[in-house]
Amino acid sequence: QVQLVESGGGLVQAGGSLRLSCAASGRTFIYYALGWFRQAPGKEREFVSAISRSGTTTYADSVQGRFTISRDNAKNTVALQMNKLKPEDTAVYYCAAGRLSVRSNDYDYWGQGTQVTVSS
Repeated sequence: QVQLVESGGGLVQAGGSLRLSCAASGRTFIYYALGWFRQAPGKEREFVSAISRSGTTTYADSVQGRFTISRDNAKNTVALQMNKLKPEDTAVYYCAAGRLSVRSNDYDYWGQGTQVTVSS
């Protein structure tokens, strides 16, 4: 089992920045790819970014160039630096651990989510 806990969400004005963090405990963190997903009200959960065990990253087109994912295997954490935020980035953000993929079904473990609200 892997337990994931997100932090760092909040309210920010458009154009601002937030840094989300996800702390993991349980089974060996380094064995998993890590992903960030988000879900806005009335919408399906969507892929945001993922990082492989070796550090290869991938991003959704909507966040490419604005968001940066990183992981610290020594500290069992994964972070999502979000810059130039837009109102359409408003959602609950979830971190997940599993197989490197853009599909939520490929991730076995999920955090409880953290709210990000971007005001216009």
